[in-house]
Amino acid sequence: MPPAELMVPFFVASAIFACIPGPGMLYAAAQTMASGRRAGWYSAFGFHLASYGHIAAAAFGVSILLELVPALFMAMKVIGAAYLIWLGTKYLIDPTPVMQSRKPIPDVRAAKALKDSMVVEVLNPKSALFYLAFLPQFTDASAALPQWAQIVVLGFVVNMMFTVTDAILIEMSHAAVRKLRESERVALVLQRIGGGILIVLGLNLAFARQ
Repeated sequence: MPPAELMVPFFVASAIFACIPGPGMLYAAAQTMASGRRAGWYSAFGFHLASYGHIAAAAFGVSILLELVPALFMAMKVIGAAYLIWLGTKYLIDPTPVMQSRKPIPDVRAAKALKDSMVVEVLNPKSALFYLAFLPQFTDASAALPQWAQIVVLGFVVNMMFTVTDAILIEMSHAAVRKLRESERVALVLQRIGGGILIVLGLNLAFARQ
């Protein structure tokens, strides 16, 4: 593995990035507010799983395509942004609070939260470029492990740190709105706030530069 003079700044930088509210953290919080704690956890797990695809792409150079082919970057960005806005709009226009629904389908909602979060993360080209730009800086060409393997290990560490901060925010969001959800009106407001956050995330992705 890389020497200590690389690992120390790696952990410091990773901790800083993990504590800065990013799309994954805000997405999980929005799903927690709109659909409950279970949906928030499944959303965070979906982001965690999908991030390994970006890490693998960084390790094997696939992410370089996003830099070399602007049309590919633009296509992923537009599709990902549209998907986020579509999800947020559904929460905004649904007249019945999800958490007040009497339908016995919590497992279906949880599975949908997992699928949606994986789609959102896979279609986020900025995540792919982040891992491509960040991880190789902390590899060592003279280490026993090949560079691609070092990137995979470092990516695993970063991904775990991101997931820990996502989990903390999910629990904080759940604790803050648990009592408020007893009111159907408040539950609907929280759901629409969650939908609004998803739409903002979509717009931010749509207008973001490479």
